[in-house]
Amino acid sequence: MAENQTQNLKPKTQNLLPRSPIVVVMGHVDHGKTTLLSYIRKTKMPKEAGGITQSIGAYVITHNSKPITFIDTPGHEAFSKMRQRGAKIADLGILVVAADEGIKPQTKEAIEILQKSETPFVVAVNKIDKPAADIERIKQELMQAGVLLEGFGGNISWQAVSAKTGEGINELLDLILLAAEMEGLTYDLESRGSGVIIESKVDSSRGITAVTIIKNGVLKIGDEIATQSAIGKIRILENFLGERVAQLEPSNPALILGFETLPQIGEEFMSGKIELSIYDRSPAGRAEIEIKIEGEKRINLILKADVSGLLEDLSGIIKTFPNVKIINESVGDITDGDVKLALSTNSIIIGFKSRLIKAAENLAKAQSVKIISSDIIYDLFKNLEVELKKLEAPIINGRLEILGVFGKKDGRQIIGGRVMEGSFKNNSTVDIQRNEKVIGNGKIINLQKNKKDAGQVQKDEECGMLFESETTINIGDQLIY
Repeated sequence: MAENQTQNLKPKTQNLLPRSPIVVVMGHVDHGKTTLLSYIRKTKMPKEAGGITQSIGAYVITHNSKPITFIDTPGHEAFSKMRQRGAKIADLGILVVAADEGIKPQTKEAIEILQKSETPFVVAVNKIDKPAADIERIKQELMQAGVLLEGFGGNISWQAVSAKTGEGINELLDLILLAAEMEGLTYDLESRGSGVIIESKVDSSRGITAVTIIKNGVLKIGDEIATQSAIGKIRILENFLGERVAQLEPSNPALILGFETLPQIGEEFMSGKIELSIYDRSPAGRAEIEIKIEGEKRINLILKADVSGLLEDLSGIIKTFPNVKIINESVGDITDGDVKLALSTNSIIIGFKSRLIKAAENLAKAQSVKIISSDIIYDLFKNLEVELKKLEAPIINGRLEILGVFGKKDGRQIIGGRVMEGSFKNNSTVDIQRNEKVIGNGKIINLQKNKKDAGQVQKDEECGMLFESETTINIGDQLIY
């Protein structure tokens, strides 16, 4: 969001009221995070493939008459970006470590995420009911991982628990409420409702639904609402129990119906009048909305998969990638219609086990539309990450290779070269690159083509120039601007 809009998400110093904590539960797969939440909420979790939690859910419980919002994060390695997002949303964290297994790879990653995001956390040493449980060993391993517990030279609170029997659970919740009190969490009653999108999907019977965590202000039925990629008006507002409500205050999970397009997971949302720009309407009739951000770079994607289940998996994970926007997603072959949509929206087509129709392949080659297709999902993500890295590269208007150096005097050199990319203009200031590293810069004082003064030279043309720089140019160097 634009800077002035982002500032609106922060509570003002007036009209502040206390709010309950939002707690993220993190740790290695199978260390008992879901079982812990299940015990705390006294309810069963939805059935999930392989018993691994693969989507973020939010729940509110009451302890000592005080509410606590819990966010469960997946523990599987493929979903590390979701765990990073969970820590960013939360006020506090619970690091779950199995007493019979100790520190594991995702445990270390969770510790790093919590520390980098400066999220205060407590440690739950779980599965103390197991015969192989060794709490003292866990304390030592945590110390080696940089987590200094109370009584071991640090100030991080911890509690031995059993998510199976419930032992230590009340004491763990006491620690959470104590930590929340020390944080002094507040919200501004008069501020516009704002928070974070934690889930979004298209429901076949209800349309676009978004699960959010409210961080400030009050969210109400009828409010206009927007994220960086979507806009709408709240038609239905539900609490975490699925009950329709007229309004919700901060720290509450809220299910919202009313977005016109699918918001991206992890985006901040804001209610109220927001300056937006409709920048494209695809042939499929889907309006793409964005809040203008100066200098923002993003990749548009069209997703294809051979079955709906795989499409949902692909879409769900890609939404966790930064700087991507899903323009359209559908089941079936990659057709020339998909290529035309990609062409009109400047998108890349991502195909997961989808057959590429010959006509679509020919059209894509002719129009230089990029298609990334594979039967292996991790190959798709690897190739997508390559495209995202290109966003970080500076925009190059021209690249020239030095073919000859003809003398130097008073900081000026006469040099010659060939334009490899883009074009070069007279009086341009350029960078000097050697062995793919920028070693200096300079200015083109005079540009010539065919021994005549020229205002500009194009790709594949040779030229000579009088170049001013403190850096000495060598043959093989490149000039870039």
